[in-house]
Amino acid sequence: MLYYLFDYLDKLDFPGAGIFHYISSRSAMALIFSLVISTIIGRRIIEKLQKMQIGETVRDLGLEGQMKKIGTPTMGGIIIIIAILIPVLLFAKLTNVYIILMLITTIWLGCIGFLDDYIKVFRKNKDGLKGKFKIVGQVGLGLIVGLTIYLSPDAVMRENVEIREHDVITDIVYSPEVKSTQTTIPFFKNNNLDYRSLVAFMPNHRTAATWVVFVIVAIFIVTAVSNGANLTDGLDGLAAGSSAIIGVSLGILAYVSSNLKYAAYLNIMYIPGCEELAIFASAFIGATIGFLWYNAFPAQVFMGDTGSLTLGGIIAVFAIIIHKELLLPILCGVFLAESLSVMMQVSYFKFTKKRYGAGKRVFKMTPLHHHFQKPGNAGIEALIQKPLMPVPESKIVVRFWLIGIILAALAIATLKMR
Repeated sequence: MLYYLFDYLDKLDFPGAGIFHYISSRSAMALIFSLVISTIIGRRIIEKLQKMQIGETVRDLGLEGQMKKIGTPTMGGIIIIIAILIPVLLFAKLTNVYIILMLITTIWLGCIGFLDDYIKVFRKNKDGLKGKFKIVGQVGLGLIVGLTIYLSPDAVMRENVEIREHDVITDIVYSPEVKSTQTTIPFFKNNNLDYRSLVAFMPNHRTAATWVVFVIVAIFIVTAVSNGANLTDGLDGLAAGSSAIIGVSLGILAYVSSNLKYAAYLNIMYIPGCEELAIFASAFIGATIGFLWYNAFPAQVFMGDTGSLTLGGIIAVFAIIIHKELLLPILCGVFLAESLSVMMQVSYFKFTKKRYGAGKRVFKMTPLHHHFQKPGNAGIEALIQKPLMPVPESKIVVRFWLIGIILAALAIATLKMR
């Protein structure tokens, strides 16, 4: 909103109004505003949640310090959502199709997560919203994102074309703006994959089939990453800190993808209009860091599904928009490890129970972060017992953050490591 006001003032030669034309200035203001908003309203929302007795119910799983968390306010994801929405509405171009998609994503998954937390807290149903309804919501969002990118005339890109002389690349030029289903593949020299190549066996309906594949991929990514973030939200500050690290990387990727010179230098797709996503990424980073003020160990508030589903969905949709979704297994490596640990545990337990009559485990406990909290050789038949002594929660969180930073740096480095 302020963008349009200052744009009007700039046309009237109002001193200093032109600063709003710079992405860097608006991104910095979005970051500052989101930090301030999250820290200021955070205290008031926590007090309100405490008065309403919206506290976390905790099952005794034998984890160190676990029972101390009983009664800690949950549904704190509201703080993150507000701290994202207000700066974006103030500083971004609200007519930008990518900003519209990100706002829809934030509100859509925020509502699903809020409904899940509401059922858990107020209706005392520990299972919350039924899984099938969550999946329907995630699939619906994936459809919206995929179809919008397909149908919107503003969702275009310019493909990079290599100019060669004697098999040596001498220059990178860009095609006119086109609809494209290309995406970046890490580590490969010719690093663009076109989903069109996956449906070469359907020459008569290739364009339609390509977009169907793209929409299916979008649905899968939204569902997988949002659920991965949800599983990661089990220790104080783990999901929020990991998301902030991922947000920094996505903001950098969005900025270089929107700058013709940087995109040409890195030999990546140039996506006009996605520079506005740098503003959203800044608000996202500020909101998650500001939330850590209250969520860091020992947590004064938990984000609940209201926050975790929203954070994961934002990351997924952001990556799809900038055509970097295949970087997510690296960038969201912590989320991926948490999800894989649960799938491995469940699959191995069912297999051994069916074959031997008694289920066995791979890890002492899942998701993965709980494996490090639980002592080994404590009557738990698991393939992996180490570490034998439980690791303090704060140390687990910081180590996962460090792994996230390494993976984020690697994801960005893949743009040149090919």
